[in-house]
Amino acid sequence: MRTSVNRILAPLAVLAVAASITSCGGSDEPSSSSSTVTVWMYPVIGDQKAGDAYWAQVEKDFEAANSGTDLKIEQQPWAERDQKLATAFSGGKGPDVVVLNPDQIPQYVANGSLSPVDKVIDPAKSNFLPGALNALTVDGKIYAAPIYHTVTTTIYNKKLLDKAGITTPPQTWDEIKAAAPKLKAAGVATLDYSASPSATMNLNFYPLLWQAGGSVFSEDGKKATFNEAPGVEALTFLTSLYNDGAIPKGALTNANLVADAPLGKQQVAMGFANTLADAKTVETTWGAGNVVIGLPLKNKKQVGFGLPGGLGVNAASKNVAGAEKFLSFMIDPKQVVSLGTASGFLSPRTDAKVPAKDAEAAKFADALQYAFPGQPNQAARQVNALLAVELQAALTGKKTPQQALDDAAKQANDLLSRQR
Repeated sequence: MRTSVNRILAPLAVLAVAASITSCGGSDEPSSSSSTVTVWMYPVIGDQKAGDAYWAQVEKDFEAANSGTDLKIEQQPWAERDQKLATAFSGGKGPDVVVLNPDQIPQYVANGSLSPVDKVIDPAKSNFLPGALNALTVDGKIYAAPIYHTVTTTIYNKKLLDKAGITTPPQTWDEIKAAAPKLKAAGVATLDYSASPSATMNLNFYPLLWQAGGSVFSEDGKKATFNEAPGVEALTFLTSLYNDGAIPKGALTNANLVADAPLGKQQVAMGFANTLADAKTVETTWGAGNVVIGLPLKNKKQVGFGLPGGLGVNAASKNVAGAEKFLSFMIDPKQVVSLGTASGFLSPRTDAKVPAKDAEAAKFADALQYAFPGQPNQAARQVNALLAVELQAALTGKKTPQQALDDAAKQANDLLSRQR
């Protein structure tokens, strides 16, 4: 999920530091000893020093509870994450346990790189958010144990809304369209958007598609459906706003950034796929009193993007039993709350709530009920790339929304047919 993985991890300092955090070493080989469990961990805790200390303590606590087991948590960078993991898996190597997102799992299940983890989940299955488990499930089997959950929602610049005489932040598509002329008259754009080909659809087009009642793929995952009526409605909504100046022209090169982008620079009044870290970031330029957090936007449906992060087990592991013990340790309510407190993530469990550090964090927790992780599909990332090009063609007027989506769907269906 490239940019979205970096950005939606709640301490969104992660986005800024993900590319600069370097690996702390480690081996591509699965544990050769039955007493060793190797874990590839990523900077899910934005502050590197705090993260190192946290995982060092996890090693000590796990080993104290599991005498004779040597736990090695190796910090890895987000940069080139997929390439390194795919290379390790293809050679029958890699760690015993690795952090995975939903869109990674189908490809690794398809090539036999992951073992199901239902045995770990089943005793506490009823205590997990159904959406979190569904997102990590392929063909009825769970392939990662959820240890955190992310969420995005809407943020507003109160100062800009006040300047335009808007007292109630727009919460629906119709309200956004109604607010746009007022904000334009006040000299600002209405809606932040990231249309760069390097941006992720999960933080721009897909939430709007879902809000329109659409989906990216058919239920069986064999066909692209984003070019159906809901998709056309969503893209028409975008192109109309863009043509009217309600979406900044800089959207074409914006890659899910905030601080040095129109939203952070107070050139646009609201964002619709933002994280708690985004809210903290804009406080420095807007002023804390001007940051208003709402729920995800609503059209036919009210939905925003958010996904679980889970621990998967390498099918080539020589210590599956030890790996499963580590998963059980990490999904324990106490540990879930501990990780959430350290990282700023939300809990994937209904019986383990992470205490909100402040009112803003509480607002994001309220949005969790609307979080949707999308549809895991082996071709998801390739489809993201080809769809981005066609969306730009629509925004710049080179194609109509229907033409752009049809052309993207044709390419996507060709790709999907080759993977059957």
